[in-house]
Amino acid sequence: MHDAAVSQRPARKLRTGTSGKLLAALADLARHQARVIHHHEASWASITFAGTRHRVTLEFRGEEAIEAGECFIAFLPEHEFTIPAQLVADAAVVEVDHCLDPAVLAITCELLLLEEG
Repeated sequence: MHDAAVSQRPARKLRTGTSGKLLAALADLARHQARVIHHHEASWASITFAGTRHRVTLEFRGEEAIEAGECFIAFLPEHEFTIPAQLVADAAVVEVDHCLDPAVLAITCELLLLEEG
């Protein structure tokens, strides 16, 4: 499990593994308006493919951030990720929680990354 703040700043250079690159790509898609409040990674394999399944919850606070979150919901399923040696085979929003006071949008998404090679 990872807790990392990604709002209002570029991803940290220390995160160089697949998880770090995925979280950086999600931060870019979220316009750096979100904070990662939960990340779970698990190995995944089929007869022909190997990879990892990720479940990530992002929190967007404030009107501008919530607008970015709504775009995130719309664009995630068709987004073309560029993560070296990885193919994002599936990306879906699986849960959305929106509060008005205070203005907070929490989005949980699941992604399946396959090792290219």
